[in-house]
Amino acid sequence: MKLALALVAVLASSGSLPRTGTLVPGRSLGGIRLGESAAQTKATLGSFYGVCQGCARTTWYFTYAKWTRSGLAVELTGGRVSAVYTVWRPAGWRTPSGVRLGAPEARFSLLEGPFRPLSCHGYQAFVRDSGGTRTAYYVVNEKLWGFGLMRTGATPCR
Repeated sequence: MKLALALVAVLASSGSLPRTGTLVPGRSLGGIRLGESAAQTKATLGSFYGVCQGCARTTWYFTYAKWTRSGLAVELTGGRVSAVYTVWRPAGWRTPSGVRLGAPEARFSLLEGPFRPLSCHGYQAFVRDSGGTRTAYYVVNEKLWGFGLMRTGATPCR
């Protein structure tokens, strides 16, 4: 009985990638904040992640199932979150105003703007800086494809 209770406690305390994550501009993405420790990230998202082998910074990819693309990437510098961004347009992710990934560019610009557009290879990033944090809205073919948070001045192009 004690073993079963201990297992339930461990499972209850271990995090997981949210099914419907939220971007809080300038603040958090999927519950992750810039500057969090690696341990805090694991407590929020769990330990089901892959590690990028060719990335300049330690990058963890949290996905919904093994070998799937959509989810959340967390970059770590010195053991702390330096950037966090969605990967492959996870379904159901949104902003507090209700703008969901997949929305037409005109809709999210109206509700979330103003932005500064930046060209990346194959997509655009619309950014807004506030309080040391850059919020990025990624657009592919005039549709909102992803969200990102990084330090002000950091490139949103990944």
